[in-house]
Amino acid sequence: MKNRLLVVMIGLIGLNLGAQVKKEIFESFKLQERRDVSYYFPEDYSEEKAYPLIVVLDAEYLFDLVVANVKFQSRFDRMPQAIVVGIDQAKNDLRWDDCDFEEVSGLPTEKGKMFYEFLGTEIIPYLETSYNIAPFKMFIGYDITANFGNYYLFKDKSFFNSYVSISPVLATEMESRVPARLSALDQVIFYNVIVEKEASDDRQRILQMNHSINSITKESLHYYFDEYDNADHVSIAAYGISKAFDNVFKIFRPISTDEYKKEILTSEEPVFNYLENRYSTIENLFGFRKPVELNDIMAIYAACRKKEDYESLKPLSDLCKKEFPETMMGFYFEGEYYEQMGEPKKAFKTFEKAFQMEEIDFLTKDLALEKIDALKADFGY
Repeated sequence: MKNRLLVVMIGLIGLNLGAQVKKEIFESFKLQERRDVSYYFPEDYSEEKAYPLIVVLDAEYLFDLVVANVKFQSRFDRMPQAIVVGIDQAKNDLRWDDCDFEEVSGLPTEKGKMFYEFLGTEIIPYLETSYNIAPFKMFIGYDITANFGNYYLFKDKSFFNSYVSISPVLATEMESRVPARLSALDQVIFYNVIVEKEASDDRQRILQMNHSINSITKESLHYYFDEYDNADHVSIAAYGISKAFDNVFKIFRPISTDEYKKEILTSEEPVFNYLENRYSTIENLFGFRKPVELNDIMAIYAACRKKEDYESLKPLSDLCKKEFPETMMGFYFEGEYYEQMGEPKKAFKTFEKAFQMEEIDFLTKDLALEKIDALKADFGY
């Protein structure tokens, strides 16, 4: 019954996903107000996929910036496709009423508490019941609305997995409360603070908060403090959002040359473990399985050869047979594994299988044939 009521709250229920961006009037029971809400959906939205959710306050200013970054970065596989919801707050200075706090306690005012419930019990549940939302959720706010996101840290489990706090106007004692909550929470949290370098009323408190968070040593906390010399309080939003996305979605991107050199080649673990752990982390973090990139497989293959970790070729070949079943990659890598393990007969038969499959990347039938001919010459098969 509750879910039906949520659906009824939407003025126009059927969202045109092909339009990508849609603006609706949301009739909120919690606020007893009608609020302008914007939605962005990927053009090829599918119920077969799960999508992280990005909640954006100050949508009149930030929504288009966020959507542009989502479209650009997901287009180049630097982040997963995502659904974005933006709440308009500029009209009649609603942002100050929505996100206001008591001066003494630093806690939300009565209107702030209702706005907190509006996001947590109306907007987000509506999207979760109507669309395939992944567990990963991001909050983005600016000055007073950035501070408001911190209140979701005060639950036993943070409502959001990632926070982008742009030039925050901090509530009372927030410089100590935020570090305390980040330290106490037993879950993976990405916390981004983006600030301009020019003087502001909150600058010293932000720097104090930064110092305290930096002292937290937890693998589950990913903290980023990005300060821009040439930005002012207005331009800082455009400066910082793209960098924040880079910080949060770094692991989703294909393996870079720098990562290959500094992390894979220097690791003492088996090379294949790096790839396995990487994709397990992506699945655990974002709540869906990402198909393995050809780029990443080739990076791991190169590292296997570079480090002479030929044992890793076997699980890599098994993975390739699943991810690229029509290609010769899996059997070719398996053939190399047997070759290096001193089993030429198995290698010969496996390269023959590879020869019959489709070519991919640098792996050609000629290459497989060279391996077959070399084994014939050496062992007389």
